[in-house]
Amino acid sequence: MTTYALLPLLAPLILLATAALALRRPGPRPAPLPRLAEGASLAALACAAAGIAALLWAGPATAGIGRGVMQLALRLDAVSASMALLVSFVGWVVVRYSRTYLDGEAREGRFHGLMLATLAAVLILVQAGSLAVLVLGFITVGLVLRQLLLFYPERPEARRAAAKFTLVWGAGDGVLVLAALLVAVSYGTGAISGITAAAAQDMPLAARFGVALLVLAAVLKTAAFPLHGWLTEVMEAPTPVSALLHAGIINSGGVLLIGLAPLVQANAGAMAALMMIGGLTALFGAAVMLTQSAVKTALAWSTVAQMGFMLLQCGLGLWTLALLHIVAHSLYKAHAFLSSGSAVTAVAAVRRPGPIAVPGASAVARAFLIALALFAAVAWLFARLGAQESPQSLALGAILVFGVAYLVAQGLADAAPRALTLRTAAASAAATVAYFGFQFIAHGLWGRSLPAPPQAGPLEWALIVLALVSFGTVAVAQALFPLWAHHPATAGLRVHLANGLYLNAALDRMIGGFRLARPI
Repeated sequence: MTTYALLPLLAPLILLATAALALRRPGPRPAPLPRLAEGASLAALACAAAGIAALLWAGPATAGIGRGVMQLALRLDAVSASMALLVSFVGWVVVRYSRTYLDGEAREGRFHGLMLATLAAVLILVQAGSLAVLVLGFITVGLVLRQLLLFYPERPEARRAAAKFTLVWGAGDGVLVLAALLVAVSYGTGAISGITAAAAQDMPLAARFGVALLVLAAVLKTAAFPLHGWLTEVMEAPTPVSALLHAGIINSGGVLLIGLAPLVQANAGAMAALMMIGGLTALFGAAVMLTQSAVKTALAWSTVAQMGFMLLQCGLGLWTLALLHIVAHSLYKAHAFLSSGSAVTAVAAVRRPGPIAVPGASAVARAFLIALALFAAVAWLFARLGAQESPQSLALGAILVFGVAYLVAQGLADAAPRALTLRTAAASAAATVAYFGFQFIAHGLWGRSLPAPPQAGPLEWALIVLALVSFGTVAVAQALFPLWAHHPATAGLRVHLANGLYLNAALDRMIGGFRLARPI
């Protein structure tokens, strides 16, 4: 084992050591600790950057102790190094923001300590080289994050959200432990590299059950439908906690699937389940998000939809795009949460627009035809440049087209000014080119570390068609919504959607969430 293989361990150690210092002074204004916490997060970012440099210079490496099922190992490869850099960067931004946000707050020192401990646990999780470390990382993240969600234990809403988080995350931990045992015993090793290599050759029955449980664990960790409710109720925690959760920790289910991609892809049933659950969650989350009036609640439902879309990408076997989705969503959602307060002020100061241009049925039809033609032209151009497009990636691009068509339709409305038409056209072309361009870049960065999409069989084609029809129908309905928004039936539907079809209330009733009156 070379020395640079220990780099994945260095950043968590720095963060944990600083967290221990912060937790010794849990009260307000804990002297230099806020600056020290920011320095530790910046040092972790530097370690992640050093890991990237070491990877480029000397190639992948693994550091570990023990053998067999209980091996403890951390890895340095293209996927883990990218995730470590992302987590460290988002963590540094959040910790820096927390210095001002929590200044003078009671238990300020405790907050910084818990935040650094959470970052350390997430860094260990994303760089896990064995199933044992992966499981320990998930369990530790859940334990520490629960304390952050209970930062204001006197608030009943915070206690209810923490109770539901503990239930769902703990269930995911239990399922993951069982899955790890089945897979490790089946292949005689807990090393992720050994398991993924062996999965390409053979998959015993016990390992198939293990993969099914891995998918279930990922679904629970990403707050997928129907156990998504806790993610929309964590707003009682400080804003930095919401930012870290929605921009980082919630992606852990996707990291689990991507890290074990060859194993998951070898089970066609697991891939089909990811497509169905992911697609349903994405459509449901997006529909509910459009009915929310509170900024943070809308962002939370956006996260539900985005996690569903990420699961759909994994089910399609588009692993590089799923990883790119995690990176893009993390950066966007961290900025969205941390700037949510100033965004409300900025919107309130904007002069109210005049009448809104509403596209008719003919404008929507023309928009979809234009979007499809644009997609076909850009796909042909990238194919000429050497890009290899699978049916799965083209299907995902077609789903993007539905969003582009909605944008184009706004510019084609009869009352739309010429400037709006030109802006929507330019934005649509940019979105289409960006899809293929970023896909090309992602394949160049991670294509060698992740499996190519599987050959589509009858089941895969049926699910692809189902996804296209479902997303297309929702896109058309959304584009035409202004035409029937004032119908009496629409008002009732909007109320039901705004309440998430009451699934969260049903979970509250099951666990006694309405009666949480005492601190946990």
